Amino acid sequence: MDTWNAINTVRVVRRFSDEPITEEQLARILDAARRTGSSKNEQAWAFIVVRDRDHLRELAAVGTYAGHLAGATVAVALVTPNPATTSQTWDMGRAAQSMVLAAWELEIGSVPATVYDHALAARLLGLPDDRRCDYLLSFGHPADASKLTAPNRRGGRVALADLVHEERW
Repeated sequence: MDTWNAINTVRVVRRFSDEPITEEQLARILDAARRTGSSKNEQAWAFIVVRDRDHLRELAAVGTYAGHLAGATVAVALVTPNPATTSQTWDMGRAAQSMVLAAWELEIGSVPATVYDHALAARLLGLPDDRRCDYLLSFGHPADASKLTAPNRRGGRVALADLVHEERW
Protein backbone atom coordinates (compact mmCIF):
# COMPACT_ATOMS: atom_id res chain seq x y z
CA MET A 1 0.00 0.00 0.00
CA ASP A 2 1.44 3.40 -0.88
CA THR A 3 1.48 6.28 1.58
CA TRP A 4 -1.37 8.29 0.02
CA ASN A 5 -3.60 5.22 -0.18
CA ALA A 6 -3.02 4.52 3.52
CA ILE A 7 -3.78 8.12 4.49
CA ASN A 8 -6.84 8.30 2.24
CA THR A 9 -8.39 4.96 3.21
CA VAL A 10 -7.58 4.50 6.92
CA ARG A 11 -10.70 3.97 9.03
CA VAL A 12 -11.34 3.94 12.75
CA VAL A 13 -12.08 0.38 13.82
CA ARG A 14 -13.78 -0.10 17.19
CA ARG A 15 -14.77 -3.77 16.92
CA PHE A 16 -12.18 -6.45 16.41
CA SER A 17 -12.18 -10.08 15.33
CA ASP A 18 -10.49 -12.91 17.24
CA GLU A 19 -7.74 -13.15 14.60
CA PRO A 20 -4.39 -12.70 16.35
CA ILE A 21 -1.82 -10.06 15.56
CA THR A 22 1.47 -11.82 14.94
CA GLU A 23 4.69 -10.90 16.72
CA GLU A 24 6.08 -9.70 13.38
CA GLN A 25 3.06 -7.46 12.76
CA LEU A 26 3.23 -5.99 16.27
CA ALA A 27 6.98 -5.41 15.92
CA ARG A 28 6.39 -3.55 12.66
CA ILE A 29 3.70 -1.34 14.25
CA LEU A 30 5.93 -0.52 17.21
CA ASP A 31 8.95 0.04 14.98
CA ALA A 32 6.91 2.56 12.99
CA ALA A 33 6.60 4.59 16.19
CA ARG A 34 10.27 4.22 17.00
CA ARG A 35 11.25 5.39 13.50
CA THR A 36 9.07 8.52 13.71
CA GLY A 37 10.89 11.84 13.79
CA SER A 38 11.17 13.53 17.16
CA SER A 39 11.69 17.19 18.08
CA LYS A 40 15.36 17.71 18.85
CA ASN A 41 15.62 13.91 18.55
CA GLU A 42 14.48 13.65 22.20
CA GLN A 43 12.55 10.40 21.67
CA ALA A 44 10.99 10.98 25.11
CA TRP A 45 8.27 8.43 24.47
CA ALA A 46 7.74 4.93 25.78
CA PHE A 47 5.14 2.33 24.80
CA ILE A 48 3.46 -0.30 26.95
CA VAL A 49 2.00 -3.28 25.08
CA VAL A 50 -1.07 -4.83 26.69
CA ARG A 51 -2.43 -8.18 25.48
CA ASP A 52 -3.95 -9.77 28.57
CA ARG A 53 -7.75 -9.82 28.18
CA ASP A 54 -8.43 -8.97 31.86
CA HIS A 55 -5.91 -6.12 31.74
CA LEU A 56 -7.55 -4.76 28.57
CA ARG A 57 -10.96 -4.86 30.28
CA GLU A 58 -9.57 -2.96 33.26
CA LEU A 59 -8.03 -0.33 30.98
CA ALA A 60 -11.40 0.23 29.30
CA ALA A 61 -12.37 2.17 32.46
CA VAL A 62 -9.74 4.92 31.99
CA GLY A 63 -11.98 7.02 29.75
CA THR A 64 -15.59 7.61 28.84
CA TYR A 65 -15.08 6.32 25.30
CA ALA A 66 -12.37 3.73 26.00
CA GLY A 67 -14.65 0.68 25.98
CA HIS A 68 -13.10 -0.60 22.74
CA LEU A 69 -9.95 -1.48 24.69
CA ALA A 70 -11.80 -4.45 26.21
CA GLY A 71 -12.23 -6.02 22.75
CA ALA A 72 -8.84 -5.14 21.30
CA THR A 73 -6.34 -7.80 20.36
CA VAL A 74 -3.54 -5.53 21.58
CA ALA A 75 -3.44 -2.08 23.14
CA VAL A 76 -0.46 0.23 23.17
CA ALA A 77 -0.22 2.85 25.91
CA LEU A 78 1.53 6.01 24.77
CA VAL A 79 3.71 7.21 27.65
CA THR A 80 5.39 10.61 27.97
CA PRO A 81 7.28 12.41 30.71
CA ASN A 82 5.03 14.02 33.33
CA PRO A 83 4.41 16.81 32.58
CA ALA A 84 4.95 16.50 28.85
CA THR A 85 6.24 19.46 26.86
CA THR A 86 4.40 20.67 23.79
CA SER A 87 7.07 19.14 21.54
CA GLN A 88 6.77 15.77 23.31
CA THR A 89 2.99 15.84 22.86
CA TRP A 90 3.48 16.66 19.16
CA ASP A 91 6.00 13.83 18.83
CA MET A 92 3.61 11.35 20.46
CA GLY A 93 0.85 12.32 18.02
CA ARG A 94 3.22 11.72 15.12
CA ALA A 95 4.30 8.35 16.55
CA ALA A 96 0.65 7.34 17.07
CA GLN A 97 -0.22 8.16 13.46
CA SER A 98 2.79 6.18 12.26
CA MET A 99 1.53 3.15 14.21
CA VAL A 100 -2.02 3.59 12.87
CA LEU A 101 -0.82 3.76 9.26
CA ALA A 102 1.61 0.85 9.64
CA ALA A 103 -1.22 -1.24 11.13
CA TRP A 104 -3.60 -0.27 8.33
CA GLU A 105 -1.11 -1.42 5.72
CA LEU A 106 -1.18 -4.81 7.51
CA GLU A 107 -5.02 -4.83 7.43
CA ILE A 108 -5.12 -4.16 11.17
CA GLY A 109 -7.53 -1.55 12.44
CA SER A 110 -7.09 0.83 15.33
CA VAL A 111 -8.80 3.47 17.41
CA PRO A 112 -7.43 5.88 20.04
CA ALA A 113 -8.70 6.05 23.62
CA THR A 114 -8.32 9.25 25.61
CA VAL A 115 -7.37 8.77 29.25
CA TYR A 116 -9.59 10.77 31.62
CA ASP A 117 -8.71 8.89 34.82
CA HIS A 118 -4.96 9.40 34.94
CA ALA A 119 -4.57 7.88 38.40
CA LEU A 120 -6.28 4.67 37.26
CA ALA A 121 -4.17 4.51 34.09
CA ALA A 122 -0.98 5.09 36.08
CA ARG A 123 -1.89 2.33 38.54
CA LEU A 124 -2.96 -0.18 35.88
CA LEU A 125 0.13 0.50 33.77
CA GLY A 126 2.56 0.67 36.69
CA LEU A 127 3.82 4.10 35.67
CA PRO A 128 6.51 5.83 37.70
CA ASP A 129 5.59 9.28 39.05
CA ASP A 130 7.59 11.03 36.33
CA ARG A 131 5.54 9.43 33.50
CA ARG A 132 1.98 9.82 32.25
CA CYS A 133 -0.34 8.23 29.72
CA ASP A 134 -2.87 10.44 27.95
CA TYR A 135 -3.79 8.00 25.15
CA LEU A 136 -3.92 4.31 24.33
CA LEU A 137 -4.37 2.76 20.90
CA SER A 138 -6.49 -0.36 20.38
CA PHE A 139 -5.36 -2.66 17.57
CA GLY A 140 -6.93 -5.70 15.95
CA HIS A 141 -8.22 -7.13 12.72
CA PRO A 142 -11.66 -5.61 12.01
CA ALA A 143 -14.68 -7.69 13.04
CA ASP A 144 -16.23 -6.40 9.81
CA ALA A 145 -13.63 -6.98 7.08
CA SER A 146 -15.52 -4.60 4.73
CA LYS A 147 -14.05 -1.72 6.80
CA LEU A 148 -10.76 -2.41 5.00
CA THR A 149 -12.21 -1.50 1.60
CA ALA A 150 -15.05 0.87 2.50
CA PRO A 151 -15.15 3.91 0.21
CA ASN A 152 -14.80 7.40 1.61
CA ARG A 153 -18.15 8.77 2.73
CA ARG A 154 -19.46 11.61 0.63
CA GLY A 155 -19.21 14.77 2.72
CA GLY A 156 -17.24 12.95 5.43
CA ARG A 157 -14.42 15.53 5.50
CA VAL A 158 -14.43 19.32 5.37
CA ALA A 159 -13.62 20.57 1.87
CA LEU A 160 -9.99 21.56 1.35
CA ALA A 161 -11.08 24.99 0.08
CA ASP A 162 -12.76 25.62 3.45
CA LEU A 163 -9.56 24.82 5.38
CA VAL A 164 -6.75 26.40 3.40
CA HIS A 165 -5.94 30.12 3.35
CA GLU A 166 -3.15 31.76 1.35
CA GLU A 167 -0.73 34.09 3.16
CA ARG A 168 -3.36 35.30 5.69
CA TRP A 169 -6.79 34.33 6.95
